[in-house]
Amino acid sequence: MSTETKTAVHSEPRLGVKALVKIGMLAAVAIILMLFEIPLPFAPSFYEIDFSEVPVLVGCFAMGPFAGALIEFVKILLNFVVTGTDTAGVGEIANFIIGCSLCVPAGLIYRRNRTRKNALIGMAVGTVTMTVIGCFINAFVLLPTYAVAFGMPIDALVSMGTAVNSHITNLFTFVMFAVAPFNLLKGVLVSVIVFLIYKKISPVFRMH
Repeated sequence: MSTETKTAVHSEPRLGVKALVKIGMLAAVAIILMLFEIPLPFAPSFYEIDFSEVPVLVGCFAMGPFAGALIEFVKILLNFVVTGTDTAGVGEIANFIIGCSLCVPAGLIYRRNRTRKNALIGMAVGTVTMTVIGCFINAFVLLPTYAVAFGMPIDALVSMGTAVNSHITNLFTFVMFAVAPFNLLKGVLVSVIVFLIYKKISPVFRMH
């Protein structure tokens, strides 16, 4: 990430063949990273962290927010094709929105001024945005959808949270003590990884 203090704002260039190849490469890496999930001690077993947003965020920084959103879309689409869905596509759409809520705001802010400071600000804003939107979508979309898909009441999902954290007693506390920390931790970890690797790998993906 450049240490220059001022950079002109440019519109995103059109996505040519080379850009589409790069998007495909990053989406492929994201799919691989989705296979490696890490369980968390404070959340039920169906909440596991993966780092598939790392290549998406790299794409946002290197090629712009639109390209990053395309990488997220291709990642979700390929995962849908390969593994199928238990939620009639609702979970995949929600995950697309949550993933973009981290990477797109970060990409928009970084594009305005390509400095380390702006990268950090963008990732911080993206992490907060993902945490807020993730809480809302989990409470009103994902958890109700999963309850229907697996034929169990939401209270049963909440009880799975209670088993790992006694402070989780209802949907609100489930979101506050499981979903919010999950998204916050994921956003921080993804941001740290991208911050550490971006400068070394960005020349491969940057659009000129």
